[in-house]
Amino acid sequence: MSLTSNSPRIKHVAIAGNIGAGKTTLSTLLSKHFGWEVHYEPTDHNPYLSDFYEDMQRWSFNLQVYFLNSRYQQVLNILNGNKTVIQDRTIYEDAYIFAPNLKDMGLLSKRDFDNYFSLFKTMSSQIQPPDLLIYIRASISTLVSHIHHRGRDYEGNMSLDYLKRLNERYENWISQYEETDGRLLIINADDVDFEKNPEDMGGIINKVSAELHGLF
Repeated sequence: MSLTSNSPRIKHVAIAGNIGAGKTTLSTLLSKHFGWEVHYEPTDHNPYLSDFYEDMQRWSFNLQVYFLNSRYQQVLNILNGNKTVIQDRTIYEDAYIFAPNLKDMGLLSKRDFDNYFSLFKTMSSQIQPPDLLIYIRASISTLVSHIHHRGRDYEGNMSLDYLKRLNERYENWISQYEETDGRLLIINADDVDFEKNPEDMGGIINKVSAELHGLF
């Protein structure tokens, strides 16, 4: 494991995917196998998330700025550190998926979006994409199943249309990512159960190892 966990060339592995795709679970499992540190998505202590799901239009800008700042700090810590870190969700998803989706749904004003995106461009110019991005692709039915299983109260008001819009944006972003930003591994959550099936998880570990070895 020293090739992946100790090499200074591999600092940043990130997990991307829609709400309920399984990012946190996969981040935890990969960190245990490879000995990586995990930076989880800041949801449990997020002061805006519950309010956002109750009134998206009122709290959308506040929530997006909170996530942007949190993930920017995470990436700076990763790049300035000497450990390999796996990150649960990326700074790019906020800017290219969640914020524009809120704008198109009329839940974030153009003025607020332009302000937010200008801040993102300034921040992103100071960092670099992860060494490896792992995208968990999942259908709406799989996402809904995962969301119900974990039972977060504030996610109970989430609509299927909201998840569908996000999925479409994820697919558009991922279709362009590899050409412009770096190494990408796609995992189809509809076909595997990495939480409960050790064989499925073993196959993912093999794929991740192959991608990381390809960085040398």
